[in-house]
Amino acid sequence: MKSNAYQRVNISLPRGTLRRIDRTAERGDRSRLIDQAVTFYLKEHARSRLRSLLKEGALARGERDRTLAADLFDLDDWGKRER
Repeated sequence: MKSNAYQRVNISLPRGTLRRIDRTAERGDRSRLIDQAVTFYLKEHARSRLRSLLKEGALARGERDRTLAADLFDLDDWGKRER
């Protein structure tokens, strides 16, 4: 069961960051703004990491995939010659 219970934590932020939060968040809504910002950041970080892993995998398997594709195209040509 998912819980939305909050837990109080103490964090330290640079003054400039805190001023920007206070200018952006509605009065008394700092926690919600920080929660949304952290959640957004973590999702984007995960997407970026996944994108990086997919790219690494594609580059690592690229030569194998090109060879397989070439072999499949050769099979298509062979079938056309038989007709």
